[in-house]
Amino acid sequence: MTTTSAREPLHQVSLVVNGVPRAAAVPARRLLSDFLRHDLGLTGTHVGCEHGVCGACTVLVDGRPMRSCLQFAVSAVGAEITTVEGCRAADGGLGPVQQAFQDCHGLQCGFCTPGFVTTITAYLEEQEQPSAEQAREAIAGNLCRCTGYQNIVAAVQRAAELRRPARPDADGAER
Repeated sequence: MTTTSAREPLHQVSLVVNGVPRAAAVPARRLLSDFLRHDLGLTGTHVGCEHGVCGACTVLVDGRPMRSCLQFAVSAVGAEITTVEGCRAADGGLGPVQQAFQDCHGLQCGFCTPGFVTTITAYLEEQEQPSAEQAREAIAGNLCRCTGYQNIVAAVQRAAELRRPARPDADGAER
């Protein structure tokens, strides 16, 4: 523990974010969402309701979706965090969920999108071919005020399709 002022002790937080080791000294009450946004400059994680209801701040903590506005940064020491920035493709382009949102017009204002992308990314690790009903259930914890969810449900199914490896057809062409 280090201290920069007599009023508030700082705690060293070391973790891995989007595959990169990161560290900063922060007050004990610093929320993970604020740590990511303000201390690490990863502004893709959005903060909406600040009560864990809307899901905009969802990140993956050791592969599981968590509301970063409800978790203190000091409680994530040693964890692997994936933000929306880490859901991209290996070449830096759009990841399958991000591409599916684009393909299916799954966003409008985009404020809720980071939470949906991380939630869906984790979900598709467990469910490779979700039905529309399963997709609706998977995203039920995330709120969107613009889309009506139809295109987001379509994006879940499209992302599942994009994640499946291409298979050659009878003529040898990949499909």
